[in-house]
Amino acid sequence: MPLPERSGSDEPVFANPVFGEEPITVPRNELSAAGLDPGVAYQIVHDELMLDGNARLNLATFVTTWGEDHVQRLMAESLDKNMIDKDEYPRTAELEQRCVRMLADLWHAVEPIGCSTTGSSEACMLGGLALKRRWQHRRRAEGKPTDKPNIVMGVNVQICWDKFANYWDVEPRLVPMSGDRLHLGAAEAAALCDENTIGVVAVLGSTFDGSYEPIAEICAALDALQAEQGLDIPVHVDGASGAMIAPFCDPDLEWDFRLPRVASINTSGHKFGLVYPGVGWALWRDAAALPEDLVFRVNYLGGDMPTFALNFSRPGGQVIAQYYQFLRLGHGGFRRVQLTCREVATALSAKIAATGAFDLLTDGSELPVFAFVVKDGEPFSAFDVSAALREAGWLVPAYTFPKDREDISALRIVVRNGFSHDLAGLLMDELTRAVERLRHQSGPQRGKEAAGFSHT
Repeated sequence: MPLPERSGSDEPVFANPVFGEEPITVPRNELSAAGLDPGVAYQIVHDELMLDGNARLNLATFVTTWGEDHVQRLMAESLDKNMIDKDEYPRTAELEQRCVRMLADLWHAVEPIGCSTTGSSEACMLGGLALKRRWQHRRRAEGKPTDKPNIVMGVNVQICWDKFANYWDVEPRLVPMSGDRLHLGAAEAAALCDENTIGVVAVLGSTFDGSYEPIAEICAALDALQAEQGLDIPVHVDGASGAMIAPFCDPDLEWDFRLPRVASINTSGHKFGLVYPGVGWALWRDAAALPEDLVFRVNYLGGDMPTFALNFSRPGGQVIAQYYQFLRLGHGGFRRVQLTCREVATALSAKIAATGAFDLLTDGSELPVFAFVVKDGEPFSAFDVSAALREAGWLVPAYTFPKDREDISALRIVVRNGFSHDLAGLLMDELTRAVERLRHQSGPQRGKEAAGFSHT
């Protein structure tokens, strides 16, 4: 694999003389001959990282950027724990299983099986693999070929699903956006299914605009398809964000294992699960939904350890932090946190709409995430607005929507735990100033080629 192009200067670092008795130069792209004093090495790395954006002001990411001191302390105390060493760290392994059982209860599973992952991308890969393997087993039992599997999903899915289809030779059947429908529709999903469809991916919270896909309607459409054509097609719910929002904010919404057609669900512990980056979760309805031949057993770490994951060694601290958050907040605490995020999102989106400069695509009333576009006739683009906010330290992405709605250039704001009404007010002040200034332009100055963000 070729190395990426280098960014920045290749010149060596000339360290400040205060760092040592003699002038020091440090090469940027190869090992130094003799190493450095730890204080010098720390200061060089620390100083360069100051040029990163402020994570708390990053409204592009769904990933947790704030946590209590107790979370940070537990993770620091667990830096040396390898999650895969379950025989050596039995309590950490037990906390992982408790988290699985808690999520199963939250998602109405009766006989679940599940595991932690490094994030939702890995969990989605595992969910897709289980769908493919179940389809292969059924087809072989029927004496039918298994060489042309396909998976149906909206064009708005996260990039991990495109990777899954590419890496595991599954044809991706993407339902395009159309008109005001900016995610997967039930009828459109069913129309693309056939005997080679391993499953349908339904997203509870699109990254493009924060909207929920109609999972109950999708399942009902697949029920009708089975009644008409005999096709029994399972659903995987990509709940990377929404699976930790809907149970607390929308408890009556049926999207989870209450729907018999839902075979598996994933979520990101490090998104609205309120843990720092590095943990996701994958759950299956029951053991039958996860083929046994996908589970490996090893004994060279001590004991007989079943494992189903793409990664092997990975940190245990994030799983421990997840259990802490479940223990610390409980159902009532999570509900307060998530509802507060939604309240901030809906209040902020209403103020942005009231400026008269923008139209809302969503308002944050599902995921606490909303997207908006610049009104026709304004002399600036979404990319101008993103750049203006970035000058003040706010990281708000501007991006175009996928094929068939590439005419939409949107801005999106993700409201996470720690983004308060006060911070939202400060952002609104800066956006108001930016709009006033940008309205003096003769026309838009930046297009999508100027975007500083990659949506995927």
